[in-house]
Amino acid sequence: MLTLKLPDGSTRQVPAGTRPRDVAESIGKRLAKDAIAAKVNGTIVDLDRELPGDGASESSFAVLTPKDPEALEVLRHSTAHIMARAVMRLFPGTQLAFGPPIESGFYYDIDSPTPITEADFPRIEEEMRKIVAGAEPFERFERPVPEARALVGDLGQHYKVEHIDDDLKQYPTLSFYRQGEFIDLCRGPHIPHAGKVGAFKLLSVAGAYWKNDNTRKQLQRLYATAFFSQKELDDYLRLLEEAKKRDHRLLGKQLKLFTISPIVGSGLILWMPRGAIVRSILEAFIKDELIKRGYQPVYTPHIGRLELYRTSGHFPYYRDAQFAPMYTRPAAGALDLCQYRLSAGVLDETKEKNVHDYMQLAHFVPEGYEKATPEGKLEVVHQYAVKLLNLLQVDLPDYHKATSASERAAALLKWLSDQEGFLLKPMNCPHHIHIYKAEPRSYRDLPVRLAEFGTVYRYEQTGELNGMTRVRGFTQDDAHLFVTPDQVADEMRANIDLVLFVLNTLGLTDYRVRVGLRDPASGKYVGSDEVWNEAERNLLDIVKASGMSYTAEQGEAAFYGPKIDFVVKDCIGREWQLGTVQLDYNLPRRFNLEYIGKDNTPHQPVMIHRAPFGSMERFIGILIEHFAGAFPLWLAPEQVRILPVSERFTDYGKQVEAKLRSAGFRVSGDWRPEKIGYKIREAQLEKIPYMLVIGEKEQSAGTASVRERSAGDLGAMPLDDIVKRLTEEASQRRLKSAEA
Repeated sequence: MLTLKLPDGSTRQVPAGTRPRDVAESIGKRLAKDAIAAKVNGTIVDLDRELPGDGASESSFAVLTPKDPEALEVLRHSTAHIMARAVMRLFPGTQLAFGPPIESGFYYDIDSPTPITEADFPRIEEEMRKIVAGAEPFERFERPVPEARALVGDLGQHYKVEHIDDDLKQYPTLSFYRQGEFIDLCRGPHIPHAGKVGAFKLLSVAGAYWKNDNTRKQLQRLYATAFFSQKELDDYLRLLEEAKKRDHRLLGKQLKLFTISPIVGSGLILWMPRGAIVRSILEAFIKDELIKRGYQPVYTPHIGRLELYRTSGHFPYYRDAQFAPMYTRPAAGALDLCQYRLSAGVLDETKEKNVHDYMQLAHFVPEGYEKATPEGKLEVVHQYAVKLLNLLQVDLPDYHKATSASERAAALLKWLSDQEGFLLKPMNCPHHIHIYKAEPRSYRDLPVRLAEFGTVYRYEQTGELNGMTRVRGFTQDDAHLFVTPDQVADEMRANIDLVLFVLNTLGLTDYRVRVGLRDPASGKYVGSDEVWNEAERNLLDIVKASGMSYTAEQGEAAFYGPKIDFVVKDCIGREWQLGTVQLDYNLPRRFNLEYIGKDNTPHQPVMIHRAPFGSMERFIGILIEHFAGAFPLWLAPEQVRILPVSERFTDYGKQVEAKLRSAGFRVSGDWRPEKIGYKIREAQLEKIPYMLVIGEKEQSAGTASVRERSAGDLGAMPLDDIVKRLTEEASQRRLKSAEA
């Protein structure tokens, strides 16, 4: 018998060979009817798969229904099969590649004899509706690898044949799913039958290389989405339309906030005057708050020696996402790339693809490398390194004595460590560490709180760049705190409070807290298990004591320590990771940081990394979309615009402008000989919070007619009342005016 532990904590015993469907039916008819899939020991399976286990231990078990997020992913995966089936019916000879679910829906990469365009979407959707109406089941079956290869060959699917040959031949059997005449190589799981699909929509078509390798054939990627109900789909499509209106890339151009020049470089933001005003206001806002909270400002350079980042672990742990190091000796750059590849060793296909992409970006792909076996690639790089050493007359006996890739990599690294090399700063923390180390520290000095708006650099792939939210150079509102162990809890709480203060001030009040823990199976983290266990335990205790609801997620930690992330929902429901607070016991050890304790002996401090905004570029990009470009008065680059109804009132208008400017407001006048209606529309399009209309009556009475961006005409007011009103609204950092 198998013992199942249900979500309510109860247990149920079932015989071997039982299917999740059987368990659902035994619990209740309604549950069996709603069932989409099951979750067994954390793995999602089809309803008709036999439950695993030998009865020796208890298995967790849950039936997934449309209310479970995992069920939507299963539905979308199945709808990808339905879409592929419809395409193959309409476009005979179509070759299939991969078709996974993604966060917003799913896609399928295809190679069709006739290229598919958006004009084909209606008939593809119509064919999909027929398949859904047929409600045919998704049937799983397995075949030994040789038979599986023969099957996809008989189906004429040569991309699947290659996938088996390159990636799957080590498995004893492979699984397929059949639905009517359609058969696809697939791990699953899938919905019971096509009738479970409530609504779907094809969204776009784009180019995609086979296996994401730009040296391979370009395929077409069909993007789509699916939901359990038409209402959910309609809500999502409305969200898409609203997101288009709020797109910070379009609004940034329209409102002249920022620009990106291909001559300057992709992913490098040029702040235009209006955008720079928004940024400077936010910087001043947080700087003032930091001074109140005992922070000290610092400045650090944009580059640092490679040895600095080798000590911290930023290099080479994340070199794939960094700009290439800069060596003063030409030979070092080429040998650095050899060392990088040799140290990686024999790689699987995914890791080899990532490394190969980096090598291509560096224009470093030795002859014969691409066609070599995984082991042969290391030999190709080794022979290339030998040629470089001879050509550049570098005497390196340890390298020539080495017999393995790891030994050769170690010999090269030893030599490289003696070469003068620099790296564009990937993070600010190593620089702040050396400011801490610049003078002796006593326990009486701690906590030391160092803050900087520091610019850092990452070499994001071109396809991943996205306006201001994914860039190659960005400025963090960064701070590092050096504290004694008994100060950790209070300082962590204070930093959590700071993040919440920032988010609440900007109206970003819908958020969830994510505690990022390391993935024990990953090798990307530095430090011992003992140190990590202590850091994670302390962080979780602090979060629990705060009373905040949270989720703990493995694999979300920084490479040096666990962290708390604030994942914020904007006004249309999209999630963004913004503020972060991180606890670090590792970097103080790597840099041998110390302070003299009460016992007059050296002790190691603990570091706290924190950034309420994250990066200024990303944060402001998100704010542009959150406010749809209509910044609140205190944050608006232009707060007031004076609009004379004719040129006769320009002089009075300039007097009003001067009065407001002397009161500290960002104000301008539209002195063009245009009609007042046109001027108002222009100001509305530019999202100006307040417009002051000036005419004969206003000039005579010493007033101005006030128009608010959202509320419209508020009537004539004395100038002193206008100044008072605007001063109160801006000083209180209201998100909306009283009438809006």
